[in-house]
Amino acid sequence: MIPSDSPRAAGPAAGTTFRPPLADRAGYDEHFLGVPVPLPMPSRPEVATVVLPYTHFTVVLRPDRRMAAATAVCIDGRRLLDHVPRESSWQFDPRLDRAHQAGNDLYRDNSLDKGHLVRRLDPVWGAAAEADQANEDTFHYTNAAPQADVFNQGKKLWQGLENYLLDHAADFDRKLAVLTGPVLHDSDPPYRGVQVPLRFWKVAAFLQDGALAATGYVLDQSPDLTRDAERALAGAQAGAPPPLGAFRTFQVPVRDVAELTSLDLGPLPDVDLMPVTLAPAERWKRLASHDDIVLRRG
Repeated sequence: MIPSDSPRAAGPAAGTTFRPPLADRAGYDEHFLGVPVPLPMPSRPEVATVVLPYTHFTVVLRPDRRMAAATAVCIDGRRLLDHVPRESSWQFDPRLDRAHQAGNDLYRDNSLDKGHLVRRLDPVWGAAAEADQANEDTFHYTNAAPQADVFNQGKKLWQGLENYLLDHAADFDRKLAVLTGPVLHDSDPPYRGVQVPLRFWKVAAFLQDGALAATGYVLDQSPDLTRDAERALAGAQAGAPPPLGAFRTFQVPVRDVAELTSLDLGPLPDVDLMPVTLAPAERWKRLASHDDIVLRRG
């Protein structure tokens, strides 16, 4: 018999199998809507990524940028839990080297917010334990990106997009597949070893009249070059984060999102509900309210 204090007795109980942290996460389901909506992936094969599944969502992380290139979440509007408390703290994903994640050092003692890419409440549906786990999963640094700490109408519109689209989809099972991420450009200003993205994108997919449909959006936090171009282009004062502007939210052609991000968005550009115009001034529609969103062709 092995004594209870023997080193050989440590570890999992006999007959059990050790499972690494987060190993049971199924992630985003590309068949959630009943028609395939694939996980967005870089269209250039030389761009390295790590796919990290969580509860009801998946992060496609770019280690070279220490943040996500894309995320994808399944939202079941009929099974959402409204009163899950925000009690979690941000944490590193143990499946990935911390050197490839932008942790609290990026956000400490400055004006930058940790912006959820997958919105905290979007994957919080199903049984209580499942919903709680999804809530916890959204607080991994892999699901965060630095955002300006201002709160204006543009940011309010951005944060309410999913709710508005779910209400629109009430006659279509209230299900959405939402793809989101920062626009990662080589020219993004550096800060504490991380390049800060100036734009974010979102594409929502859902069924309309029994067929797949999609809409695309861009959130812009670029600095106002008309007021202080020299400082904005220089990046920032020494030791300070780059200057960021007030948020502006646009509805844009899904095809433009694919081009802007160099991501393969599968069938979604071809089922876009926003008519594509050639005039640059009309191609991106700045949103003053959710009522400005185009959700019908023609």
